[in-house]
Amino acid sequence: MIVVNFSHPLSEAQRQDIESLSGQTIEHLFDVPCQMDHEAAFAPQIRALVDGLPISASQWQSHPVLVNLPGLHIAAALVVAELHGRMGHFPSCIRLRPVAGSVPTRYEVAELINLEAVRQESRTQRFSGGPGR
Repeated sequence: MIVVNFSHPLSEAQRQDIESLSGQTIEHLFDVPCQMDHEAAFAPQIRALVDGLPISASQWQSHPVLVNLPGLHIAAALVVAELHGRMGHFPSCIRLRPVAGSVPTRYEVAELINLEAVRQESRTQRFSGGPGR
């Protein structure tokens, strides 16, 4: 599995949790510093960050990819859009949460979210007359 991390470096414990939750081994972990220039357009900055990854078009489409999104909401949305374009589907994402009572604050992997599955479930609910219809 390929993990692309646009946030703080992942600890060894977090990497182990990711492997345990996903049932897959992390083959490649790419840390992508995501400091945005607020005076420039964001979309080209995100595209450049993703372009800088040593991942081929074939790998984007054929390997399992897990993403730790940047904390800045609009940068996260642009990462999702950029990766959807390259992968042909929404990526799966890592959700971290603070460990209760930790001093200093530590973060653990709370869940892995398959955005494509969320999309499919939403379409099923919407078109089948489910909640919100």
